[in-house]
Amino acid sequence: MPAEPPRLKFGRAMRIKQGRDFSRVRQEGQRLVHGCLIANWRKLPAESTHRLGVVTSGKIGNAVVRNRARRLLREAFRLHQFDFSQPVDLVLVARNSIVGMSFAEVEKDFLTTVRKAGLLSE
Repeated sequence: MPAEPPRLKFGRAMRIKQGRDFSRVRQEGQRLVHGCLIANWRKLPAESTHRLGVVTSGKIGNAVVRNRARRLLREAFRLHQFDFSQPVDLVLVARNSIVGMSFAEVEKDFLTTVRKAGLLSE
């Protein structure tokens, strides 16, 4: 029987929640802007796990628009979390252009960004 693919979870342990962690990624990590998002990342030791933080500014729109942007970015990360070559702390900042985008467009921008950053395994 073939091995089951890993479950695509995105639990609380995989979230960056504290301000100091967001600051550390921004200060010590690298940054890349592409399409509807800005990616800040910091590579971690091999025994760590991936973590994601999402930032949506009030400039994007009201709460409904900001929450949709967060959901789209989290889902793109969740589906591709096992494609990363090594553990990272990743902070995604939604840009104004994310308003009205479909999931496929957001996912394309996400994959292009992490590919340019060299974070995906070949």
